[in-house]
Amino acid sequence: MDSNGLIHNTARCEINVAGVEPSLYTVKAVFILDNDGNRLLSKYYDPELYPTMKEQKNFENNVFSKTHKADNEIAFLEGMTIVYKSSIDLFFYVVGSAQENELMLMSVLNCLFDSISHILRKNVERRCLLDNMEGVFLAVDEIIDGGVILESDSQQVLQKVNYRADDNPLTEQSVAQHLTEKLALTTNVLQSAKEQIKWSILK
Repeated sequence: MDSNGLIHNTARCEINVAGVEPSLYTVKAVFILDNDGNRLLSKYYDPELYPTMKEQKNFENNVFSKTHKADNEIAFLEGMTIVYKSSIDLFFYVVGSAQENELMLMSVLNCLFDSISHILRKNVERRCLLDNMEGVFLAVDEIIDGGVILESDSQQVLQKVNYRADDNPLTEQSVAQHLTEKLALTTNVLQSAKEQIKWSILK
């Protein structure tokens, strides 16, 4: 195909393909299901796509039934392009329009999976995910904002997630660590005071 034809087709894709209006939402939705198809995390970015919880759940059930036993990584369902990946008892999905570039959606999926894998210390399974939901949500928000892809490099995502986590020091773990350090400091001070008293008496 000549360059004029390629430019013409590209322009047509950006403006209107098969009567579909152009969309600002590169990513329509992201969701994670367990191996029974139950929702663990979901974010829908296009307000016109399945606006009610019931519609979203129906869509997720349809996606899960079509993909959970398949060996493919890409599915086309209800006018959507869906890329997905599984690990133990989890299924990760990234949804775009039928015209969206599958490689772009796959780069988002891989970034999401790699980021979460690191957050979960390679234990990518349901229990660990539920124990670390705050970090998982932070990772999703660093990768996608309002359907727009912000980042596809998991290392950059992890740096930003760690930075944001440090901005909230009053977590249960950090409070416990802080109290432990204070207790250790107090113990050292008391021990030092006892030593000083003992030597002063001996003198």
